[in-house]
Amino acid sequence: MNKETLFSIRADFLICLFFVLGILTVYWQVRHHEFVAFDDEVYLTQNSKVRAGLTPENLVWAFTTGYASNWHPLTWLSHMSDVQLYGMDPGRHHLTNVLFHMANTLLLFFVLRRMTNNLWPGAIAAALFALHPLHAESVAQVAERKDVLSTLFWMLTLWAYVRYAERPVLGRYLLVLVCFMLGLMAKPMVITLPCVLILLDYWPLNRFSSDTSGKNNLKNCLAEKIPFFILSGVSGAVTFLVQQNGGAVRSLETYPLHIRIGNALVAYVKYIGKMIWPSDLSFFYPHEGILPLWQILGAGILLLLVFLFVIRNIKQHPYLAAGWLWYMGTLVPVIGLVQVGSQSMADRYTYIPLIGIFIMIAYGIPDLLTLWPGKERLQTVSYKAGLAVVSTVLLSALMAMTYTQVRYWRNSITLLEHAIDVTKNNLPAHTNLGVLLLEQGKLKQGFRHLSEALRIRPDAVRHRNMGIALEKLGKSDQAKDHYTRALRLNPNYVNAHINMGLLLESQGNLTQAIRHHAEALRLDPGSAKAHHAMGVALFRQGRTDKAIAHFQKALQINPDDPESHNSLGVALFQKGKNEETVAHFKKALQIKPDYAEAHDNLRKVKKKLGINK
Repeated sequence: MNKETLFSIRADFLICLFFVLGILTVYWQVRHHEFVAFDDEVYLTQNSKVRAGLTPENLVWAFTTGYASNWHPLTWLSHMSDVQLYGMDPGRHHLTNVLFHMANTLLLFFVLRRMTNNLWPGAIAAALFALHPLHAESVAQVAERKDVLSTLFWMLTLWAYVRYAERPVLGRYLLVLVCFMLGLMAKPMVITLPCVLILLDYWPLNRFSSDTSGKNNLKNCLAEKIPFFILSGVSGAVTFLVQQNGGAVRSLETYPLHIRIGNALVAYVKYIGKMIWPSDLSFFYPHEGILPLWQILGAGILLLLVFLFVIRNIKQHPYLAAGWLWYMGTLVPVIGLVQVGSQSMADRYTYIPLIGIFIMIAYGIPDLLTLWPGKERLQTVSYKAGLAVVSTVLLSALMAMTYTQVRYWRNSITLLEHAIDVTKNNLPAHTNLGVLLLEQGKLKQGFRHLSEALRIRPDAVRHRNMGIALEKLGKSDQAKDHYTRALRLNPNYVNAHINMGLLLESQGNLTQAIRHHAEALRLDPGSAKAHHAMGVALFRQGRTDKAIAHFQKALQINPDDPESHNSLGVALFQKGKNEETVAHFKKALQIKPDYAEAHDNLRKVKKKLGINK
């Protein structure tokens, strides 16, 4: 082994060691983090399928469900695997994300190293990817498993593609296709990868030119992508239908096309701004609707100027065009032209796209330095040492900012409070924080945030939340007024009917309560909450058999509902079914160990039955 090869191996090892230690320094703290009340409940904590782990039934469910307005079976299987391995320990779920991020970083480095045969630019690009604060959300939130998992298959596809480009045989081509398909099954964001492969054909793989005519080579490069584009088209269509059926796609009436285009142009520039100066990062950025014309025109002109610049320099500096088009192209599915959700932008959307900008920076630095006066000094030891010091300082600053950003993800309260601090009129943050504070018994604080949410958007959801807060504060008449307003704004609002029914029930008006619960069940026969509420009202009317039927239906829909288990236990005890009674109380406590009412009920039943254990 010659000295050059030995140096290369040692350099690769030390760079990879830096990545591992840097990522662990920044993200090791997540082992003490909790699940957060923003998507984690959908993907894990309140998802009975995922909580049950890997079962034959759940395997089928993962591949056939459009739950959470997405079709990403591998993401579901990944979460189920975590549950199977270490239960509901949030720290270990978080660390799995960290391991995926680490693997993505190493793969990115080796892919760039192999494609360009250039050590340090690849290392710089991978370091920026590993340690940038904008990527904290994708790594530090368990529900963003789909980001790090799909990117793993993205990187594996690139690695397999580089090997295919080196020796284009069928086996290697099929491996690229398989990795790409797996990526689509983790997150549909991967649909832009075929376009990126074409960019890489131009630079750095240089597959457009060879001994044969460039025209024929270009045709070959495009032709071999046809299966990839077909898969992308199918995945995109499935994703759109699933998101539309799930109510995630916003209509043109809500967000007209001109508003979408304006927001998209500004978002492209804002992402770059936050990449350069990562401050005021939030889990949610409210959509501002109509933006000032100067922002839209300014953003459009800036993007156009950069595009013209990279195209003009495409022959001398092809990495600029490849990086810029990578950034612009991979953001297209999530830039807001098809508006999914109510955010204007999201940090998690930059996980793959910013690699393009990092490539421009990393491969542009050497060229930029050659323009510096006294470029003959570039090869001196002191000059290289100075560059190393500057790089170390900048990466250390990034690590410090990322470490701080990750800390905000330690629990729901810190996450939501930070979002409120750094954004204006943040509806989801005020709403979720208000609900959480109510659950924690901090009624006045919760009421204040829910009042702010109602000010921002006085819709049915916010009126219902205010009703819940006022009811907890003992102001039943005011609560009833807000429930009434919610139902006036949306007569088909199932949860508002349930809350109105529960309030009427607490006031002794069982007949009216049952009418509201019946309406909720008419609107949504699959609502476990409505079945449970109806069961409670019927039980109080003395109609125990019908109440039991509703409790059982609620548990059929949601087997992990502790309240339904507790209520069913109470009803069964009245019917003399003692063994089943005890079993349901125990199940309620297994799901919710701190459930005081279930503890009390189980103790009383055991005492009556003479059970000591």
